[in-house]
Amino acid sequence: MSIDVPDMATLLQFVPTAQYGDTIDQMRGCDVPAPFTPADTAPRGGALHLSSVLPALSAAIGAPTTTAVHKEPAELAAALGIPEARSAIVVLVDGLGFWNLKMSLGHAPYLRALLHDAANDRPISTCSPSTTAAAMATFGTGTCPGLTSMTGYTQRNPLTDEICQLIQFRGAPHPEELQRVETVFEKLAAQDVRVTSVGLTRFMASPLTRAALRGAHYIGKDNPLGRVRAAADSAKEPGLTYLYLRDIDKTGHAEGWRSEQWTTTLEKIDGQLETLRRLAPHGTVIVVVADHGMVAIDLERQIDVAAEPQLLDGVRMIGGEPRSVMVYAADGADVDMLAARWRARLDGLAWVRTKNEAIDAGFYGPVSEETRQVLGDLVVEAADDVTIVYSRTQNELAMAMPGVHGSQTMLEMDIPCIIDMV
Repeated sequence: MSIDVPDMATLLQFVPTAQYGDTIDQMRGCDVPAPFTPADTAPRGGALHLSSVLPALSAAIGAPTTTAVHKEPAELAAALGIPEARSAIVVLVDGLGFWNLKMSLGHAPYLRALLHDAANDRPISTCSPSTTAAAMATFGTGTCPGLTSMTGYTQRNPLTDEICQLIQFRGAPHPEELQRVETVFEKLAAQDVRVTSVGLTRFMASPLTRAALRGAHYIGKDNPLGRVRAAADSAKEPGLTYLYLRDIDKTGHAEGWRSEQWTTTLEKIDGQLETLRRLAPHGTVIVVVADHGMVAIDLERQIDVAAEPQLLDGVRMIGGEPRSVMVYAADGADVDMLAARWRARLDGLAWVRTKNEAIDAGFYGPVSEETRQVLGDLVVEAADDVTIVYSRTQNELAMAMPGVHGSQTMLEMDIPCIIDMV
């Protein structure tokens, strides 16, 4: 039976903070505050999490690899429904949230057919914040932002005490210095397992690749069919192949996920995945995942912190992104008073937590001392279709994007994990 798609109001509700590990602590319960309490308060995460995918695949190909948060790779594979295979291809479709896909299945016949299997027709959780830099490192290391120190689109650089950006690593520490956790790719390569990464040529040595996905043999191809063929060819040898498809996210940011352009892009991605399935050798398992979903915003509900004196009082820097903001307090500022002002102004519009409250809730997973240095004193998750911007540092184009992500709503946090055995 196909899982029903909730209405948009439900999809834009907050969900409980996803947990890390091989199982879920059923006693933890829902940490969403009363004004935002969702209909679905079931615990999330555990084995059904983005961080579980590579450890699970390592077990499926016969080279079980543990991480700091996942100790039972075979149990993860069983929970996700990934069968044993001589070779595996994992495809990460940037920005393709589970519910975004479910509402557009008429344009994705290959994926629609796979969702007829109940094991595929359910979401897993991404990390918090639900954004590419944090999620790629979570995926690549099989851990969490609290250990990778990659906690958002922008964050504090502890070496300069300024805001840095973690896609191109502008103003950031060197990728290998910031993100020191060994990747699953590195661990597999150390076991003499073939590990191949296929993507655009310019991403071969990009800072994000070096930080989150290092350790694989990289094949750069600059046309979609070339990338699909390279991924399928690599699977002829036992091991693991990673294929990155970015166009859904790019189109969603530029045009919105409900646009004609987004639908056309989904059709192309679905076609590429079907071609991959057709070209992949027998005995290959294909797993399709994403890093986050996407929300269509209402610019009329946008809040500019630069125009809000009560929000700026006691603030030194603003990091994060419009759906998941990190607020850095000025020296000597009372963080509890700062949090109270933000909660009063954003009542019903955002979920405001102090750094300690977010850490205690497991928002970032286990947190290292190095990560504590980059985190904001407040963590602010936008509700509904609200965005929170800072016009002193963000340009008009960035603030006006029709499609965004990063917050802790069902639409942003729920991602697919779709399995096809060739």
